[in-house]
Amino acid sequence: MFLAPGCDDASNSNNANNTNNTNNTNNVNNINNVNNANNANVPFPVVDTAQVQCFGELAAAGCVGVDVAFGGQDAQFLGNQPSYTDNGDGTVTDNVTGLMWVKTPDMNADGVINVDDKLTWTEIQAYVGTLNAEAFAGHADWRLPTIKELYSLIDFRGTDPSNGNEENLIPFIDDAMFGFAWGDTAAGERTIDSQYASGTLYVSGDLLFGVNFADGRIKGYGLIGPDGNDKTFLLICVRGNPAYGVNDLVDNGDGTVSDLATGLMWSRDDSGAGMTWEEALAFAHTKNAENHLGYSDWRVPNIKELHSIVDYARSPDLTGSPALDPVFNSTSITNEAGALDWPYVWSSTTHAASNGMGSAGSYVSFGRALGYMNNHWVDVHGAGAQRSDPKDGDPADYPTGFGPQGDAIRILNFVRLVRGGATWDASVLAPATCGDGTCDAAETEANCPQDCGGGTTGECGDGTCDAGED
Repeated sequence: MFLAPGCDDASNSNNANNTNNTNNTNNVNNINNVNNANNANVPFPVVDTAQVQCFGELAAAGCVGVDVAFGGQDAQFLGNQPSYTDNGDGTVTDNVTGLMWVKTPDMNADGVINVDDKLTWTEIQAYVGTLNAEAFAGHADWRLPTIKELYSLIDFRGTDPSNGNEENLIPFIDDAMFGFAWGDTAAGERTIDSQYASGTLYVSGDLLFGVNFADGRIKGYGLIGPDGNDKTFLLICVRGNPAYGVNDLVDNGDGTVSDLATGLMWSRDDSGAGMTWEEALAFAHTKNAENHLGYSDWRVPNIKELHSIVDYARSPDLTGSPALDPVFNSTSITNEAGALDWPYVWSSTTHAASNGMGSAGSYVSFGRALGYMNNHWVDVHGAGAQRSDPKDGDPADYPTGFGPQGDAIRILNFVRLVRGGATWDASVLAPATCGDGTCDAAETEANCPQDCGGGTTGECGDGTCDAGED
């Protein structure tokens, strides 16, 4: 079983800008010896995804030890937990990033977020000037958020409704703090039409990167919609911490790269080969057993950590490279169109569905985010897009991709390991009795969903009623 990879409308043209890899002197001096400590005092702290549920190949499951199958995934590591303050004046302060946000995209202030609040790209640019002219909430330094700033708000407790199940919907943003609404179906929109604009244009064409807080993805959106009219977006502006999203990368000369802006250390090389999501987690176990590059605490990054190293000033068509600083080595591939390209890279984050399944993992496309449209492959969402793939399966089953934009389905994605930042959380481990079909005293819906009714087992869908399945 696989979830639809998101059904946003996007054209197949491209264009963009973002800053990356500049030096910051007001930060940590040496990250080479970083162990497992969160780094909220750095200028670019990565906010945790807030994902608290572990998953197997298909569904929610109890968390297991770090060095066994499906161990080492997102929910098992604690990073900088989301923390917000509602300032009571129409703004919200992110206590982790230091960014201040306009609370709601309710442009006409009628108390309802709907299609009437959406703006075209031209209107978006003009709106910032209006906000500053009126000194909204006492400030005149509002700006459009970069895609990295906007993505700092994403919350992977959300569930994707793209599978068609619209019960128990949870958005990918804290809607207790920020204004959010599902698509305005009364006006002909789809439930997932909740695309928030950034100020980051794709460097290779006419796409504007945005975050869809309804389905949990970054995509490049065409400025002109399929109907020939200007596409419209929701918008929340930001101010403060101009260093947020700016990397400070150092080649340590030992096969590792430190980002002094985030406090994370990365493997300079990727995995060199594609693999399933489960195999990606196992790859980290193997490298730790080898004391890879002198360390034994490598892990697969969560999706927000992985996104932190995207370089939006680069792309295959503009710079002949991945959207990644050249301090990193990236294995090239031949893509579905037969062209030189660079791979999708797995995160440890599951892209959960509103029907309770977890059969998809989130990835970042450092090369072209291909889709099959009008009988050919195109860079439909742009290098730097965040989408999802089935955790397992055969890519040959998707010869023309999947979903309305025909997202290229690869399944066998690459891995780039990280260390530092988040800490191992043993408290989420499932009791030893988890999986025996009985909800025992030490088990809860959270730590053993397959026994206690919080989800289906990792074997659900195999045609056999296994222990823990109804």
